[in-house]
This record gives sequence, structure tokens and C-alpha cells, in this order.
Amino acid sequence: MNTNFRTPARRWSAVAAAAVLAALSGTGSTAAHATEGDPGSASAAVLRTGLDVSLLNRTVHAPLTVSLNEVSAPQSARETALTATLDGVDGGKPFSVLRAEAADAASTVRDGRAEASAHLAAARLHVPGLPLLSVVELETVSSKAVCVAGETPKASVTLPAAVTVLGKRVRLTSGGPTDVEVPGVGSVRLDLSETKTTSGSAAATALRLDVSVNPLKLNVAEVEGTVTVAEARCSAPAVAAGAEPQGVRAEADLAETGGSSTTPYVAAGAVALLAAGGGAVALARRRVG
Repeated sequence: MNTNFRTPARRWSAVAAAAVLAALSGTGSTAAHATEGDPGSASAAVLRTGLDVSLLNRTVHAPLTVSLNEVSAPQSARETALTATLDGVDGGKPFSVLRAEAADAASTVRDGRAEASAHLAAARLHVPGLPLLSVVELETVSSKAVCVAGETPKASVTLPAAVTVLGKRVRLTSGGPTDVEVPGVGSVRLDLSETKTTSGSAAATALRLDVSVNPLKLNVAEVEGTVTVAEARCSAPAVAAGAEPQGVRAEADLAETGGSSTTPYVAAGAVALLAAGGGAVALARRRVG
């Protein structure tokens, strides 16, 4: 007779105790085992060209695809000159694409921060067939992209007030593309200061040039394509465990001690269950007695 009541009562107590333990410790297990995700990325380039060079017979097209100081994290570069060669152009001799007093690119990903930057100073850009006339001359341009875990990505560009395009001094404005045309030489369209940000990435380009020139020198008929100057990109690292944004800091603190924001409510229910179990034990004892 006694056994029939004591066994269920003990089971009630065991179940209730287990519920309390689960409320106090089990709810924090997810945060305690959280792992870091994407570490983020960063890349930069001082100069990148995508040009098509047509020779005078117009039957040969030579692509001019070169870059200066193109890096991906964790890297940096400080070259200040870029040369290239093209078969059929000036006897295949090397020609200068870019020369500058300073040309730096850097990219890092560290401690929840991805950052990239590109800088160019006192630079002159040339294309085949125009060895003496610069497509563009720049004083100082730079771009920067910063992505920090849990924060809004940022992109910025620094430009001079004016540049020299095909020998013409051109004042830069933010009103849209700037077109420069020189009779007998060609035209250049400048797209200025392009920046883009999303919730998890940033990109900045100081200058993008659409080039179309017909120099008729050095066996070159036409040069067309794009030139990108000072480009920086980044993607944000994932928020690491224990480094959540401020809005969820309270939950993170509770998780570190084995609880969560729902712990008080779960614990209260478990205590009520324990009390009910205790009541069942007492009732069983009275009936036995």
C-alpha cells in the first residue's frame, strides 16, 4: 500500500527538480557553444585597366589589362610605376602606363575589423600611341572602405579640386560625369567618387574613366575601354560570440552565466511544478497515515 503512493511522489519530485535545473542551466547552452562565422574580407587596387588597343590595320585588337598594387587582405603594396608591352605597338617595346610619386594599397582583416585603402599622388596615366600626352594627371586621390562587425560599413573618397585630362585642366564637380574631348586626339569621360554601402559591405572608387582615343601614332589606331583609379572594398566580419551589438548585450551576459532573458519565467514555472510535486508527496503521506 505504501509503495503505491511513494513511488509516484518521488517521481514527481525528480521531474520537478530536473525542470528547475533545466531552467537555470539548459537555456544558456546555445550561446555557450556559439562559434565565429565569416571573418570578413578586404581588397584594394591603385589602378586597374581594361582597354582594347586596335592597330592601324584594324584587324588586330590587343587587350591591355593591367593593374598596380592590387591586394587582398592581409596584404599591402607600394609600387609607383607600371609598364606594359603589346605586340605590334612601337616594335613591342615596353611603355609606361602609370608613373607616380606615391602609390599605396593596403588591406587588413583583424579583430572583427576589415579595412582597405588605396592612395595615389602626383600620377600620370598613359595609353599606347600617346607617349607624351597623359590621358589624366592626378595630384592626390584616395579611397577607403571600413567594415566592423556589428556596425554600419563606411566608404569614403578624397579627390582634388581639379585634374588634367588630355592636356586640359578640368575642375571636378559632384554633379555627374565630366566629359573632355580633344579634336584629333579623342575623348575621356570621368565618373567621380563612387561609394556604395550595404548592411554588410562597402566599396569606394575615386575615379572611373571611359577612354576613347585615336592617336594614329606608334601603329595605334584606337584605344577604348575603362580605367579604375583608387578602389577599395570590404565585407563585414560576422559578429563573434561574446561581442554582440549593444542591443543584445543583456541576453549575452545572461548566457555567459547559464541563463537567458526567458530564464526567470521558465524558473518560475519549474518552481511551481516543484511545489506541486511536493504537495503530491505530502498528500500521499497523509493518505498513508
